[in-house]
Amino acid sequence: MMRVCNLDTCPVGVATQNPLLRAKFCGKPEYVENFMKFIAQDLREWMAKIGVKTVNGLIGHVEKLVPRRAEHWKAAGVDLTDLLYQPKICSNDNERYCTLKQDHRLENSIDVNALVRLCGPAIKDGKKINSSLKITNINRVVGTILSSEITRVYGAKGLPDDTINLTFEGSAGQSFGAFQTHGVTMKLVGDSNDYIGKGLSGGKIIVVPPEDSPFDATENVIIGNVAFYGAVHGEAYINGMAGERFCVRNSGITAVIEGVGQHGCEYMTGGKVAILGKTGRNFGAGMSGGIAYVYNMGGDFESRCNKGLVLIEAVESEEDKNDLKTMIENHLKYTGSKRAEYLLNNWEEEVKNFVKVIPETYKAVVEEIKKCKETGMTDEESNMKAFAEVTGTAYIQPERSVIHNG
Repeated sequence: MMRVCNLDTCPVGVATQNPLLRAKFCGKPEYVENFMKFIAQDLREWMAKIGVKTVNGLIGHVEKLVPRRAEHWKAAGVDLTDLLYQPKICSNDNERYCTLKQDHRLENSIDVNALVRLCGPAIKDGKKINSSLKITNINRVVGTILSSEITRVYGAKGLPDDTINLTFEGSAGQSFGAFQTHGVTMKLVGDSNDYIGKGLSGGKIIVVPPEDSPFDATENVIIGNVAFYGAVHGEAYINGMAGERFCVRNSGITAVIEGVGQHGCEYMTGGKVAILGKTGRNFGAGMSGGIAYVYNMGGDFESRCNKGLVLIEAVESEEDKNDLKTMIENHLKYTGSKRAEYLLNNWEEEVKNFVKVIPETYKAVVEEIKKCKETGMTDEESNMKAFAEVTGTAYIQPERSVIHNG
């Protein structure tokens, strides 16, 4: 309900490892165990009623399901016939559930076959790597195993920025650069499927069309749906449009793109996004943190924004202007975007066409944090005090370590 699970300020002590906040939790782990036992008992009773002894004995037996008559008008027209169809392959009960282990053939992946070996010197000795490779859409989660190997050695801090620079040419499959860690920069010359940059964890992702591409980047989709889902840290520069749900649950990355589909920045909790073109409807739904700068050239962005939690403001402060300008400058640097070049060449006029989307409560917390820091509070103290002030919850001052002289 609070929508702050990522801020380590959980007022009831659930989504936190902070001992001061954990002390607020009134429950016990044993209560969850007991709850699961009740669920298991209830399941056993239902299974007994229909004469089934094991869970495997339930799987695939759709003949034991009977649709209820729907009362609600939305559900009344739903036909479940196809969903309850019994395929012929299920004539043998042993074929109704998993009997063979799936072979994902990870040993044949780009990461195992090429990237880990290619980037070995960087992982071992921190040497810089620059390489180019071909890619097709059967290559999924490219870069994830590589990042895993880096994390095994260096932990969450990863490598220094741009230690590994990989350029891919072609059409990337799903989850290109998922969970990419610090020190890895992946550039894609082509296009990408869904979930690019999922869980991005410090790396940098750049996507550009081929140099001889005839299409207008601001009018064409170059990456798929749900891009940068749950990303926590890093940068992304996309010279083209994204599909639906761009940066959903983004909680920390900086991203610049030419345009997005519907539900952009949905449930976003942190980070910064600059959109230099069109947006679909329902922008910012459930957005509880972070900032989005949107190029509102047509003046009708407000009609496509979900204002349930967010404010739409003009980009007026020097801090906001400099922030946005830096993002666009980096976008031009990494992608060669014509839209970015145009905006920078006409900055004084075009910056007036941008609006700032910021959650109302998040804005209040940010302003309160600034006040707390002016009094000499640490980052941790400022965050906790500001959150307590805005939400009306109790503030417990963190214990400070004491250094004894001598």
